[in-house]
Amino acid sequence: MPPDDEPPLHRAPSRVLIILLGSIGDVVRALPLLGRLRAAWPAAYLAWAVEPKSAPLLIGHPWLDQIITYDRRRAPWSFLPFLAQVRGGRFELVLDLQRHLKSGVISLSSGAPDRIGFARENVKEFNHKFSTRTIAAQPAMRSKLLQYQAFGDAVGAPPAPITFGLAPSAARSSRARELLESAARPRVAVNLNSSWPSRMLFPETIAAAIRALGAPSEHGPAFTPVLIGSPDDRDLANQVMHAIPDLPIVNLAGVTGLDELPAIFTECDAVFGPDCGPMHIAAAVGCPTVSLWGATAPARSAPWGFADFAISGEIPCSPCYLRQCPIGRECMRRIDPALITKAVRRAWGEKQSRGR
Repeated sequence: MPPDDEPPLHRAPSRVLIILLGSIGDVVRALPLLGRLRAAWPAAYLAWAVEPKSAPLLIGHPWLDQIITYDRRRAPWSFLPFLAQVRGGRFELVLDLQRHLKSGVISLSSGAPDRIGFARENVKEFNHKFSTRTIAAQPAMRSKLLQYQAFGDAVGAPPAPITFGLAPSAARSSRARELLESAARPRVAVNLNSSWPSRMLFPETIAAAIRALGAPSEHGPAFTPVLIGSPDDRDLANQVMHAIPDLPIVNLAGVTGLDELPAIFTECDAVFGPDCGPMHIAAAVGCPTVSLWGATAPARSAPWGFADFAISGEIPCSPCYLRQCPIGRECMRRIDPALITKAVRRAWGEKQSRGR
């Protein structure tokens, strides 16, 4: 394998594939790299290999030419046809942002002569063996978004502003306004879900923060809460609403799809919730974002532009990076709702000040 410091490309590749199959948050954080490549190579054909759960963020994206979807739900039968589609793309350059064995196999199967991946120190399952060259080793706690930007450095793409290209369409914006028509402003979105059980908030924490935000104070007006979640979050949403029956709450748990969230967050004035993909969507469209941390680390994963509003549950074992917590999510239990309330009001206030 060529050395890590191999010179970047000296000409624009004609066909480029990004491999990042998985989490919603990771896909959002890689969008600025996509924008940087599009700015550097306006005529290049840019494709992205992704799984269905994150694909709605990429469908119709203005910087992307093709989405190649791997349906893991139908594995292993879906894998070989997926690899054949990748191979048929005749890609000249592949950027493997996934770090795992599977993405390495996809990269190799592409047949691309230039395949760039993470350094050995940053991968699992010998992923680096499938790359023709690697980026410089990344500090473990470096922002993931900046780790992805290192691929732009490796190919010599000029620096570009961090933008995400997630502006909602007119139809999505209209739909969001209809859903939120009854919600007085300012509105605070509440992300209920996280893909790891260890990162979930307790309903009493959510309810206490909402109750405090639902009343005016010397630090700001009353907020109307908007609950955001999947169909699986309906029970949690009901628990929260049952705990504060006297407050007007807009419950969108199970109502909106991933592709509608950029428009929903654009119509909200702040958001809080645990480490989850929708938090990154909210930050990407400029909604003041307060993120809550325990099992994972904000230094690596805080929503872009809102790291100052990350709140961690103070406990010696945090961050543990365990999907299932053996001690009852004590880190999340230690997050004080008063801190959430204060951070939401501060984040909202700072945006108001900038808008004046």
